Amino acid sequence: MRWGTLREIGAANGVDVPEDGVSFGSFAAFFAQNDLVRACLRRPGDFRRVAYEFCEDEAAQGTRYAEVSFTAAGHGERVGDLDMPLAAVLEGLEAGQEAFGIECRLILDHSRRRSVERAWRTLDLARRHDGVVAIGLAGDESHPGDPFNEVFAAAHDAGLHVVHHAGEGEGPASIRQALGAGRTERLGHGIRILDDPDLVAEVRERKIPLEVCPSSNVALGFAPSLDDHPLPRLRDEGLMVTLNTDIPALIDTPLATEYARVRDAFGYDDTVLADLAHGGVDASFAAAKTKTRLHEEINRWLAAP
Repeated sequence: MRWGTLREIGAANGVDVPEDGVSFGSFAAFFAQNDLVRACLRRPGDFRRVAYEFCEDEAAQGTRYAEVSFTAAGHGERVGDLDMPLAAVLEGLEAGQEAFGIECRLILDHSRRRSVERAWRTLDLARRHDGVVAIGLAGDESHPGDPFNEVFAAAHDAGLHVVHHAGEGEGPASIRQALGAGRTERLGHGIRILDDPDLVAEVRERKIPLEVCPSSNVALGFAPSLDDHPLPRLRDEGLMVTLNTDIPALIDTPLATEYARVRDAFGYDDTVLADLAHGGVDASFAAAKTKTRLHEEINRWLAAP
């Protein structure tokens, strides 16, 4: 969300928000920042506005299709109405899509630190609301994924996609759990996969996409710098690498900026950037006709003088 929006919403709800944002350099500080954001969001209009402006900002930088994560059950429990935050976000996305010509779908995430009971509530929300394509685990990977296995088996049986964060803060074991009993179809981050050559070979063979977020990894301390980020090595291993943003507003790195930073850091030409974009389309849960349209747009961009 826009920082100016956060300040306005916070002021309306009696929450003091710093004028210029809050810097952080660790996962713990990031969680504290999230607490501030959550405290500001209380009314249906707050959630609708954020979703609508998300569509506007994404469309302005050239995004045509987005899958965005939202911790619906956590917000619902906090405000005392489980359905309201998700319903309001979906309303905002619907209005934003119509206004700005973008297509958006939601992934409902669940913190590994929170209860299995809340994960079941997340699944219930996903089942009952159109516009939700997937659910998955996020947050501190030191908390194991196994307690949630039944939830994600049920999600799979219900026809929902499953996407977990794994292999960012923890090593290959977290990836193996996510790929096995966790039933993930993509790996949120997955950058620690290089610690296990056998796992690299398995993920390459299974064509499991990696949602790589370089700037976020650096900001949260999971990579020492952008120049030292493992993205080029992941590509060299033949893995299906996609380029994403994780916390774009907090680190002032929207997706177009992420592409520019990767281009400059690793000397990638337009062909490589197009390849990353094509990979993102292939890894998405978009409808087949949407994927076809997106691939065609990328090819036209690449062929343009």
